[in-house]
Amino acid sequence: MAVSISKLAVKSFERTVRHLAQQTESRLRPYAQERNETGSTRNWPRMAAQSMAAKIGPRSPTPANDSAWSNRVSVVATYDGGDTTEVEDINTLLVDPNSNIARALGSAARRQVDDVLIAAAGGTALDEAAGSNVFPAGQKIGDYSAEIDFKFVTDCFELFLSHDISPDTRKVFVVGPKQAQKLLHLVQATQSFYVGNALSLISNGFIHNWMGFDWVLSTRLLGTPGQRQCFAMTDMAMGLQVSKDIWVQVAQDPSISFATRIYTAMTLGAVRVEDEHIVMACTKDTVTVS
Repeated sequence: MAVSISKLAVKSFERTVRHLAQQTESRLRPYAQERNETGSTRNWPRMAAQSMAAKIGPRSPTPANDSAWSNRVSVVATYDGGDTTEVEDINTLLVDPNSNIARALGSAARRQVDDVLIAAAGGTALDEAAGSNVFPAGQKIGDYSAEIDFKFVTDCFELFLSHDISPDTRKVFVVGPKQAQKLLHLVQATQSFYVGNALSLISNGFIHNWMGFDWVLSTRLLGTPGQRQCFAMTDMAMGLQVSKDIWVQVAQDPSISFATRIYTAMTLGAVRVEDEHIVMACTKDTVTVS
């Protein structure tokens, strides 16, 4: 008699979809000024600093200083993504493909928010006269020839101070994986002689707060092989106009055999509002351990 008991063996199937390694949340959105307003553009009003002079004498004319007003302008664009599933897919799979596709599209949308903010941070900023304001050369530290180090960070901090930005203003430093690793090799960032309880600065092997900055890791920073365009900014630097936040639509399409369409979109735009509140850190994208 043929041995056929193996046909009765229970076959195990994975009931949980494993979403491959990816960034699932926006890491920079919490550090931007966000306005939920409809419209294709938005003005971000700015006013220059005032000045005073000695009073010339009794009953002198009341001074009328002409305040210098200007606007930076954000322009929104729509970003979308989608996928489809067949009716038979639902009946033959142990997992729910629709909810997992929607989840993946939502993660892609949140990463796109970071891409929009990163591009606007170092790109040209539009003003009310349709002028394109390139990133100021004076707001750049480094020339990609040196790795991030303690002096690099203090130079960025000094640039903020030179613009009379209060040390108490919330600031974030956005770095790539190699810069994050380099920080862990800096004695000024990891030894208690410099920072007291160094372990309190490090969570899960990454420094999250040091030298007055929140440290945010991003794999989406611009650069070329061997170079990385990191940046430090306050929460006043970037304006994020959200005309329509991330939304998802799931519906059957009768034109394609009633397959289910999953669609995700958002409409938003960003602009660099205050040049003085952002510093571009042009670092070498390597890690040298001494």
